[in-house]
Parts: sequence; structure tokens; C-alpha cells
Amino acid sequence: MAIISVTSTSVAVNPLKQSQTLGAVLAFLGLKGMMPLLHGSQGCTALTKAVLVQHFRQAIPLSSTAMTEVATILGGEERVEQAILTLVQRSKPEIIGLCSTGLVETRGDDMGRFVKEIRHRHPELDYLPIVLVSTPDFKGTLQDGFAGAVESIVREIPQKSSKQDACPTQITILASSAFTPGDVQEIKEIVTSFGLVPIVVPDLSGSLDGHIEDYSSALALPTAGITANGTNAAQLRSIGSSVFTLALGESMRGAAQILDKRFNIPYEVFSELTGLAAVDKFLQALADISGVSVPEKYRRQRRQLQHVMLENHFYFGCKRVSLALEPDLLWSTVSFMRSLGVEIHSAVTTTRFPLLEKLPIKSVTIGDLEDFEQLAVGSDLLITNSHGVAIAQRLKIPLYRQGIPIFDRLDHSQFPKVGYRGTMQLLFDIGNLFLEQETKVKH
Repeated sequence: MAIISVTSTSVAVNPLKQSQTLGAVLAFLGLKGMMPLLHGSQGCTALTKAVLVQHFRQAIPLSSTAMTEVATILGGEERVEQAILTLVQRSKPEIIGLCSTGLVETRGDDMGRFVKEIRHRHPELDYLPIVLVSTPDFKGTLQDGFAGAVESIVREIPQKSSKQDACPTQITILASSAFTPGDVQEIKEIVTSFGLVPIVVPDLSGSLDGHIEDYSSALALPTAGITANGTNAAQLRSIGSSVFTLALGESMRGAAQILDKRFNIPYEVFSELTGLAAVDKFLQALADISGVSVPEKYRRQRRQLQHVMLENHFYFGCKRVSLALEPDLLWSTVSFMRSLGVEIHSAVTTTRFPLLEKLPIKSVTIGDLEDFEQLAVGSDLLITNSHGVAIAQRLKIPLYRQGIPIFDRLDHSQFPKVGYRGTMQLLFDIGNLFLEQETKVKH
């Protein structure tokens, strides 16, 4: 059992965590025809957009109620109503994701009442799902905001269906913020190879995979300012017809429980999909659900991974690694590194989480990158986001980039680190860093 310690500093000098608002917007971007709307100042929206554009290197649709000092004092209901009506007129979204910010949460705006009264005054908006999620940036983290958005989506949009309407091959996949667009694409390919039809919430592989839209015809031109791909509203409504829910990441357990309570859909939580044992468990679950044996190509990939782990284990044995990541990603990465014989020198994360105490390491610190720099002294490798570059340079320790943001590598989010192939690629990438460091020491 890991001992959880909380940093005692009164100010974050070098922050690790990102805001809940960023996490919720990221989740909303995995839905087709989505327009995320932040109720707050323009600065909140600009900062959120800057991080996402920097990380994904593509245009990010995002709007704001642009609260001013006067609007903040008098109340923001009129701003929310006007923003929604303007978006409907100009962008024609299929879904609006409405997020609160620290400004309006501090003021105490009743967002639920706002949406209810706006719908009452504008019955023409009945067709339009407006998914509300509370995301004050003075508490919580990116992972919390992402999970909160997914919970709001599955609570508001899916519709009840009769048992006759249930699709025997349709399953719902709830993918946490720990999974990149490349991960989601790999997961979809694995699931469909079992003859199953996955509905991924949210499907970042459809909207943030860096593809170029087909503008060959006027009909192919997406409406300006909204997401062109991802899970669409019809698919979200049909989630009630799924026969099973796969929750990928412990933070998705709450959303899976909502679906279980609403539609009596059984679920299973997979805390990680990286590593031999984790992928074995996932494929066995898919085989049990579908009644289809594991395809030969994955049996072959498994043998390849076993060979790679056997041939390269001496590059990892007794190496000391320090990590600073969000809880879900921390759990997954620690589990994988431990399976390779790596010693976890230190671990820093952003918030308390049920799994942290179950980590097979001595301690976990809830803190920032300043704490990480102090704890990581003596490590052989650092794993955190691109804000760890300066720390790696000062400590003269190689850095492997994980999490958000990653702005000094090209399309880091596009390659998968899940499944047998993704595990092999991750093993090679980290192993090469160790090998390069050993070469430098010899010379």
C-alpha cells in the first residue's frame, strides 16, 4: 500500500495539474457536431484553447459567454442565453457542451436553472442536447473535468430502449483522459476485430487525430466552428441499447455506474491497457462478450511482445524512474514499468484518487513539478509532460513525455501505447532512452 502525502506549500511554483475546464472541453471534443461553451471570462477560454492547440497542433472549436465585470455583478443568465442562440444561428451545432468556470462558480450562478429556463423560453431548442458540467478551476484537475463531462453526457443524452431494441453486438466504451487519439483508434480496431460494434465516449480518434477533411464537394464541408467527427448524437442516444460497457480508466467507473443504473447494462473497469497481463485481460473480456476467439493476429502480436520483453529486460532491470502524471495515467504507467522490473523512485500526481493507495510503490506525493524535481534526484528516467524539460536539463536525466501538454514533439498523441503493438512501441521508446544514456556514460 502506497503512503499518500500532500505537499505543504501554500503556492504552486511549477504547476503539474491542469484545470477541470480543460478536461471537460477535451471530452466534449470527442463528440461530432459539438461546440464547447465556457461560461466565464474570455481569458479562461483563451488559456484553455491555447493549451489544446499547442498539444494537438490543430484548430480547436471553443466559445465563451465573455463575462465582463458588469455581467458578473448582475448575473450571467442573459449571457448564456445569448451565447447559445448565437451558436445555434451561426454554427448549427448538434450538441452544446456547457462548462462553468471559476468566475461564475465563485459568484454562485445556478447553471442548472439557467438551462431549464432557457429551454422554457425557447422550445425550438428542444432538439438540441445541452450537456452541462460543473468545472470550477479552483478545485479538481483535468481528469476530474474529463470524467465529469463523460458522466453528464451519459446521464443526459442516451435514451431508454426496450429489450427488443438491444443490439447484441453493440458495446459502449468509456475512454478516460489517459488515452490519446492514437490509443482510441487502436482500441476500436481491436474491438471491431471481435465482430463487436463499439460506441466510444468520447471518440477523440475521430476529431483530434490530425486528419484533413474532404472538401471535394460543398456537401462535405463541415459547418464552421464545430467538430467534424467523433461520436454523433444518434450514437449517443443509442447507448441504452448496448449489451455491455467497458470503462477504460478508473475515473470512468462513475459513468459506467450511471449507465448500469439507468439501463441495467453490466460493466467492467480496466485500469490499464498497456502491458502483457493488462492486454490479455482485455482481449479475454472481448472474447467472452462476443463469443469469438481471439484473432490470430493478436496471438502473433502477443508472441512478439513476449519475445521483445525477454530480449530487452536487462535494459530495464533495477532502473529508477520518477513520474509526475494524472492518476489514471500514473497507475497505467507504473503498472507497466513495474512489469519490466523497473524501480519507481518517486511518483507525483495531481489529486487524491481511490487507486493511489493500491499502487505497488512506497509513496505518492500530491503536489507540483517543484516537488517532482526535488524527489526525482538520483533517477535514471523522468516521465511527465513537456513542462518537465527544464527539470530534466537541470538534473541531467532523460525525459520521456507523457500527459498534457506535449508541445515539443510532433504528433505525440497519434501513436498508440495500448494493446500488444502499443506496448511494444512504448517499450522500445523508453528502452532506447536507457540505451542512449548508457552509451553516453561509457563514452
